Amino acid sequence: MNNISSPCIPNLPDWPRALGAPEASARLRACAEDFRVDELRDGEPDGEGEHLLLHIRKRNRNTDEVARALARQAGVRARDVSYCGLKDRVAVTTQWFSVWLPGKADPDWSPLLGDDLELLGQVRTRRKLQRGGLRGNRFSLVLRGVRGDRTALEERLAVVAKQGVPNYFGEQRFGRDGGNLAAAAAMFGGRRVKDRHRRGLLLSAARSFLFNEVLAARVRAGNWNQALPGEALQLSGSRSFFVVDEVDEAIEARLASGDVLPSGPLWGRGGLPSAAAARAVEEQALAACGDFREGLEKAGLKQERRALRLAVADLQWRWLAEGRDLQLTFDLPAGTYATAVLRELIDPYSLAG
Repeated sequence: MNNISSPCIPNLPDWPRALGAPEASARLRACAEDFRVDELRDGEPDGEGEHLLLHIRKRNRNTDEVARALARQAGVRARDVSYCGLKDRVAVTTQWFSVWLPGKADPDWSPLLGDDLELLGQVRTRRKLQRGGLRGNRFSLVLRGVRGDRTALEERLAVVAKQGVPNYFGEQRFGRDGGNLAAAAAMFGGRRVKDRHRRGLLLSAARSFLFNEVLAARVRAGNWNQALPGEALQLSGSRSFFVVDEVDEAIEARLASGDVLPSGPLWGRGGLPSAAAARAVEEQALAACGDFREGLEKAGLKQERRALRLAVADLQWRWLAEGRDLQLTFDLPAGTYATAVLRELIDPYSLAG
């Protein structure tokens, strides 16, 4: 494992895959249209209130950049623009933004619109959007120039559709070449970070790294989708969890149905709720990560849990271009990563590869 207490982290670990090294490779994001994401929301806005809800399609634009542009156009502070989650830059994505406009008319957004930004609709609502306030995201991805054993790839797809994948945080969480981790280590070592948004990114990167380290240990042991004695089992679709002393037939049945999921720590104050064998794995995996654990606790984050298993809902695939390209469509819960799915299926290559 990398020495994360060092301010210089050369590379991210190559965290283990549940299905081993892929037997196929493909080009990812040959163009923005190859990576499409649509937010899935529950409920309908009531049409009244101080917040203007915007449904926006963006291309090759990141979420924070669009949010800041909306704030400037509306003449409000950046913090008055909210969204449920960050979306990739190199992609075509539809997502929702809310702008707090108490006593103000709806702004004219036309100066911002063009080929890279389209307003699909707007409506008033009483509440601003909250981070994570989504049912999930729908993905439509095209893998170009597939090489390797296609039969083995389809077999992997069938396994993933049935059992899901390890719920790793994606590499984009950690910045280019893990740069956010090096910056987080420096921040925990005393370097001041004034920008609140930047500080939040670094805290999230450090916390996500610790989670991935625990998950990697479980993947290596082959029990990432099983319950251990003392497991903190998370209720599916919820942040609630309960600890089991022993794993009986009833728990096994709930695991098999997806009603409960094994979980790992999102580090913060309060200590690990897990016990026995499950806690021993977590403590061992994070034994060398004291600086990150202490830094997150001092920052005021509270101990939380995240599911180790990521269910891939409604996974479908079809071959395009006479079998050279592969299109995938699937739904994922909010806060999870399509890259966690792709890394179990293929190795990416570049045009020069």
